[in-house]
Amino acid sequence: MSFSEELAAKIKNRSARVGVVGLGYVGLPVAVEFAGAGFTAIGFDVNRSRIKALRFGRSHIPDVASSQVQALIKHGQLKVTDQEKALGSCDAIVICVPTPLRKSKDPDMSFILQSAQGVGRHLRRGQLVILESTTYPGTTRELVLPCLARKGLEVGRDFFLAFSPERIDPGNKNFTVTNTPKVVGGITANCARLAAQLYQTLVSRIIQVSSSESAEMVKLLENTFRAVNIGLVNEVALMCHRLRLDVWEVIEAAASKPFGFMPFYPGPGIGGHCIPLDPQYLAWKMKELHFEPRFITLADSVNSAMPRYVVNRIAALLNEDRKPLHGSSILLVGVAYKPGVGDIRESPALDIIHLLLEAKARVCYYDPYIPRLALEGRVFRSVALSREIIKAQDCVVIVTAHQDIDYAALVRHASRIFDTRDATKGIRSQKISKL
Repeated sequence: MSFSEELAAKIKNRSARVGVVGLGYVGLPVAVEFAGAGFTAIGFDVNRSRIKALRFGRSHIPDVASSQVQALIKHGQLKVTDQEKALGSCDAIVICVPTPLRKSKDPDMSFILQSAQGVGRHLRRGQLVILESTTYPGTTRELVLPCLARKGLEVGRDFFLAFSPERIDPGNKNFTVTNTPKVVGGITANCARLAAQLYQTLVSRIIQVSSSESAEMVKLLENTFRAVNIGLVNEVALMCHRLRLDVWEVIEAAASKPFGFMPFYPGPGIGGHCIPLDPQYLAWKMKELHFEPRFITLADSVNSAMPRYVVNRIAALLNEDRKPLHGSSILLVGVAYKPGVGDIRESPALDIIHLLLEAKARVCYYDPYIPRLALEGRVFRSVALSREIIKAQDCVVIVTAHQDIDYAALVRHASRIFDTRDATKGIRSQKISKL
């Protein structure tokens, strides 16, 4: 029996041990799903405090309930460790580590490289390795494969390597790991087939593409599409303001067309671990090939300028009240990058706070998901959204439209509101100004 046949049999009867490297927003849900599907899942992370908490059944990811982790740990279906050697006992290893950008907007491949080297140190024949971390086309073949092939093993025969982009949307209750189609591309056809077979145990629909590079490009296209269209609608919002039009009304009317139009919505900027970053991986790769990614560059320029536009609008609104931005009290409602999550990665609220502090405004915030925020050498704590605090503000700025907020009460008590998310839709008041 060949190594691929042996691994295929283990996957089919659920005797394969599945390792997951990186137990963050992507890795922990993946490990939990494999454990719940009947595999023994082994989660590896270098963060020892995270490992300790998980061993006690405490989840740090809102989408994964602590009770679920407790049950899987108790029954031995999920094991967690910071010991790299445990990877050697796994039949399949899924790498889910961060791929941040440097300040120069070059991709930081250090986490992928360290993980691949760690896997390579314990690689044995018959193992399947899958990279899920978002990255530029060519990473799996050019960066990961050399770390695994150093022992003279042949990919596609002795071990197997594939790429499958993560598609986890934190806070999304409708689409999770199991009902979101999975894209898979392998270094060889054999690699792709085994990766697809593994994911078929979790996901109902698998889309197998011709190479790992194609699979890497799929994720970048998905999020570049979003970044470019958000950039377009942000620019439309700027135009509508100049034309004294309600951009939200315009978008809603345009969305009534049943074909040829997909609504995107403006905002104070873009945040999260995907949309602001992923197009930059592609831009970096294309610049290496002497190709100018003009749409990506333009969208980034528009989207990155939105926080300053928001602060300029706040200053203009205060000016109407004969108040300077310097010394005015500003309350930001919502600092998470999207509604319903406690995640501030790349949140435009951080840039808005920075610019307000730079202008000597007095800033506080309310966010039910972010009780504490360290920024500019200071520690901010979420204030109570009480009548007294709202009334004390010169301007209330809605940055993140969390659902569990009484916006009618906010409007009732505030002297002025700048709504960047159309959270006050349907509420009529002269106090409200919109993006």
